Amino acid sequence: MMLKVENLDVFYGDAQALDGVSLEIEEGAIVAIVGANGAGKTSLIRTIAGMHRPARGHVYFRGLDIAGWPSHKVCDLGVGQVAEGRQVFPTLSVAENLAMGAMLPRARAEKVKNLERVYAMFPVLTERRTQAAGTLSGGEQQMLAIGRCLMSSPDLVMFDEPSLGLAPAIVHTMLQIVRDLNREGLTCVLVEQNVAVSLKLASHAYVLENGRITLSGTGAALLGDDRVRQAYLGL
Repeated sequence: MMLKVENLDVFYGDAQALDGVSLEIEEGAIVAIVGANGAGKTSLIRTIAGMHRPARGHVYFRGLDIAGWPSHKVCDLGVGQVAEGRQVFPTLSVAENLAMGAMLPRARAEKVKNLERVYAMFPVLTERRTQAAGTLSGGEQQMLAIGRCLMSSPDLVMFDEPSLGLAPAIVHTMLQIVRDLNREGLTCVLVEQNVAVSLKLASHAYVLENGRITLSGTGAALLGDDRVRQAYLGL
């Protein structure tokens, strides 16, 4: 098991964001986490990534309990994150943003190889490499955010709402990128507002409601579940 979360509790002050959350991510899988706004999806991603310290519970990455580790150490183990809202460095160039992703010890030796890979995957970034990241379109910024993450040589990447705020045609491209990366061997965790598409992509999925896992199963099974269809697909 690549990633295993056990009985995770997370609080913001007195407000509980995650309540006894447990899940498993197998190596090579695409796992979707779906739920309404405020369900705790981003809190879960940020806790796994080391950006929040849980009150209770465990986060095992390849058997090592990393709960509460600082985010740079989690990232250097091979856990990458493409944050909600892209969060590129707007005043830095495309090339400088990508270089930031390669600063981890695990990534330095692979910097040139990874840069070639990112530019091959996103030719528009090659054309824009001297351009300030803040002047890119939303879709280009999302490509840059994914590219920057890939520069860190991750083994697992958590995508937090990669299609948020993007035009429908670009949304399809972003989700195709997730599929392609997975086919290349990357383990993917997908938090995505487009529930139908994410469940079609996912080999396994979890439904998060009010900080708790309420359903889990294969993506296909949840896509056909009446509760999911009524709550998230409007069917």
